[in-house]
Amino acid sequence: MAALGRLSGILGRTVASRGRLYSAAAQSEHGDAVRTWKILTFVVALPGVAVCMLNVFLKAQHHEPPPEFVAYEHLRIRTKKFPWGDGEKSLFHNPHVNPLPTGYEESEHSEH
Repeated sequence: MAALGRLSGILGRTVASRGRLYSAAAQSEHGDAVRTWKILTFVVALPGVAVCMLNVFLKAQHHEPPPEFVAYEHLRIRTKKFPWGDGEKSLFHNPHVNPLPTGYEESEHSEH
């Protein structure tokens, strides 16, 4: 039983040392790729996210009224009520964007 413990200890050390060896080899081989991706992250990705955030912020400043409601027959067909709320609004209902079958909701506290 003791021999089995010693054998597993020897094998464990060799596997660990091989792992370190492969890790060091991979680091030296792929060091340029890591540097390239790091530069791309800071020069392309992060400024791209910042530009997108600025675009969203500027578009949020300009509120436009929703388009005129047209009651097309093939849209917003309700054969039965939704099982939540009053049964008319979908689960992810947004009163500024999603009209009901009768038209847009009139909100008293509209920020337009």
